[in-house]
Amino acid sequence: MNLDVIVFAAHPDDAELAMGGTIAKLTKNNFKVGIIDLTRGELGTRGTLDIRQKEAFQAAIILKVAIRDNLIIPDGNILNNKENLIKVVMAIRRYKPKIIFAPYFEDRHPDHIDASILIKRAMFQTGLQKIKTFDKEVIQNPFRPTSLFYYMLTYTFNPSFIQDISDTFEMKMNAVGAYSSQFHNPKSTEPETFISKPEFIKFIESRASFYGFQIGKSYGEAFFSEEKIELDLATLLKK
Repeated sequence: MNLDVIVFAAHPDDAELAMGGTIAKLTKNNFKVGIIDLTRGELGTRGTLDIRQKEAFQAAIILKVAIRDNLIIPDGNILNNKENLIKVVMAIRRYKPKIIFAPYFEDRHPDHIDASILIKRAMFQTGLQKIKTFDKEVIQNPFRPTSLFYYMLTYTFNPSFIQDISDTFEMKMNAVGAYSSQFHNPKSTEPETFISKPEFIKFIESRASFYGFQIGKSYGEAFFSEEKIELDLATLLKK
């Protein structure tokens, strides 16, 4: 299956927190989106692998993504090595997305930084003829997506563009809510973490409101591009 977009995430729930509204916006408009988690989040303080996997698939159903996959790279050890690069390259060549999203390269969590570096390198190598990969013993052809965009997790940045998610904000928060083991739950007896505090969800909601306000909308999600983005004034004037 060819995809229009792949969202790579270091852990299950990263994609939903950072750009769940954008994912929902794309799927709502019949674009095929896949979420590929690099790790299973096994070092997380709360929840188990089975619980987190069920939560990830439930969130994927809410967002109506075409595929959700996991490369099973060790959590806390997203090394920029040949083995991990090949895993990402194989996924890109298998699904042939036009656009890739990755975590922004400066963040509180080292895994997000490592994931960003790994995905950028893989995006380049996936287009190289001499990098040989096989899918079910069939050689994969080189393929390079058109664009790589970075999404915002904990640290902020000056956005290259902001996506209006006013009509999909509720879907985003429902997808985030699917991870009941990770976020605030007054009935939970597990240890409190950075993201399980009730203030964290308020932060996610407030940030969406803040970036939405900057574009004159109710809610928005911010993205960064290392390359310049074309603006068609004729299209803008027709709106």
